Amino acid sequence: MNASLRHIWGLLTMLELRNIHTYYGNIRAVRGISITVNNNEMVCLIGANGAGKSTTLMTASGIHTPVEGSVHFDGNDITGTSAEERVTLGISQVPEGRLIFPDMSVLENLELGAYSRNDKDGIRDDLDRIFQFFPVLQNRQKQRGGSLSGGEQQMLAIGRSLMSKPKLLLLDEPSLGLAPLIVKQIFEIIQQINADGTTILLVEQNAQIALQVTDRGYVMETGEITIEGTSADLLADERVRQAYLGE
Repeated sequence: MNASLRHIWGLLTMLELRNIHTYYGNIRAVRGISITVNNNEMVCLIGANGAGKSTTLMTASGIHTPVEGSVHFDGNDITGTSAEERVTLGISQVPEGRLIFPDMSVLENLELGAYSRNDKDGIRDDLDRIFQFFPVLQNRQKQRGGSLSGGEQQMLAIGRSLMSKPKLLLLDEPSLGLAPLIVKQIFEIIQQINADGTTILLVEQNAQIALQVTDRGYVMETGEITIEGTSADLLADERVRQAYLGE
């Protein structure tokens, strides 16, 4: 986290998940987890496939409703608030697999991200900001989203979420299926987005890069948080190194 921004924002909690239990049918995917994300932090959630990481993000964004526990945002209980309402509050999710609209143009995908806004000047400013982050999208505004490469589609998915002007950006596996050079480029931009003042909760299987760019992290196994701490501490933790860093 940028040191000056940390000083300005302090450590006020933006997102808090309290004792969350979330089910798929009769299967309990998340088992009593508690997570906090402070203003302007970048926090990661790492773990193996099926650990419950994506379910946790979807609980934070309102796609899933917990059977037990509560979700708090900016000090308010939003457990019963819909996903659409959470977007207007300032929560936006970049889903695993990007899920762009393949038959819509790049520009139409981005404009759709601002569907809840009516400030035309602000939308134009944010569109320009997206094009600064991702110049390739500016060059391909009229191109169908589905014709972009995997890396370009990931850029489009991030840009679309940023168009809602979120306070909190939920990123689900942004490196999935991408070449190392593209992953490096995307994570540099993610760091810049955070440095500019957007709080980020990141789910990422590439534990090495996740822990290198974040402030704090949680390790999730079979629906539970098993280890938590600063990212530097997790990088040095022997259990994390053996299980997730290939050492």
